[in-house]
Amino acid sequence: MLNVTIEEWQPLPYFMGIAWRLFGAPALKFVDSERAHSLSLKGMSTFGESNSGRTILNSIFKSPELPIEVFGKLFHHPLGLAAGFDKGAEALLAWSAIGFSWCEYGGVTRYPQQGNSKPRMFRANKDQALVNRMGFNNPGASEIRSRLLKRRSADKWPKSPVAANIGRSKKVPNEHAADDYSSTLEMLWDCADIFVLNISSPNTPGLRDLQDNEYLKSILTSCNKVRDSKNEVKPILLKLSPDSSNEEISEILDSSRKLRIDGFVATNTTIKRPIPKSTQSRKAFSNDGGLSGRPLHSRALEVISLAFEQTDGDIPIVGVGGIDSKDAAWQAITSGASLIQLYSALVFKGPSIAASIVKGLKKNVKESGFSSIAEAVGHKHI
Repeated sequence: MLNVTIEEWQPLPYFMGIAWRLFGAPALKFVDSERAHSLSLKGMSTFGESNSGRTILNSIFKSPELPIEVFGKLFHHPLGLAAGFDKGAEALLAWSAIGFSWCEYGGVTRYPQQGNSKPRMFRANKDQALVNRMGFNNPGASEIRSRLLKRRSADKWPKSPVAANIGRSKKVPNEHAADDYSSTLEMLWDCADIFVLNISSPNTPGLRDLQDNEYLKSILTSCNKVRDSKNEVKPILLKLSPDSSNEEISEILDSSRKLRIDGFVATNTTIKRPIPKSTQSRKAFSNDGGLSGRPLHSRALEVISLAFEQTDGDIPIVGVGGIDSKDAAWQAITSGASLIQLYSALVFKGPSIAASIVKGLKKNVKESGFSSIAEAVGHKHI
């Protein structure tokens, strides 16, 4: 029989999750991964732009309240949508309607770019993992700024926090990366509440070299100048690579803190591969690109723990990588993440995943005797 408690039971999200696993996910197996992603994003954008569409989505997928204050902002709960799903900020209003408390769009680059050649996104269904080598395909910071300012003026801006993920333009050499990042930050300043500097994607040649201390110092110094010129203080975060050694990550943490970084995102995708569970997964894993999803979870937890311990829990951490269940989410939070994100789980488990995870977290908070989710952050290190 169904292993669901009365407290957890909500018929619509439960049956929508079942419907997705029975019909939605199997159907997408017959569609090219990037095409399936585009269709999903188009559907979310269409629903999200209409009041009636958001009302329907919210009635089905609404998450419970589990508030936490991070970066001086109140989040309805810790779970947000990770960067990469809504690269061009096309469906911002939809994400809160399906249960996320915040979202991150991008990666955005200063200049428009097509990204890498197709095919460039691959599913490993048995492993609940994705491999992508998208390469920051986006219309560029100027176009996205124009799009988002129009959204603001039309009163179609989300009431929940919005983050922007910023990457280096492919045509810009690393020697000029600082100006590239700070220019994009300047253009998007009025179009996000939080900014994430992405220097760890494996899909832009030479990008991870920016984790070197001199490049990193130059980028953060340049971005701080932009922030200091503004009337409103907004947090700037750094996205970490799971493929760096613990010693390298420690150096990045130390250098970034000296340069006023406000938080860390742990982690980006990995170029490492697990042992595949099927022929289809083996084929997906044979492609170049960054792997996300369940196989990344254990390394993400290690990096979250490392960052939390090294910073004494004083700097917020966003945990991302294999967050596909309430247990995975709870592990990330107790390891030190104040906020968490997912992407791959939305592909494999459908839009009911956010509400499912938050309900589970709320139950864990109660059963652990905590008065709030904030008390659980980093608890395993106590």
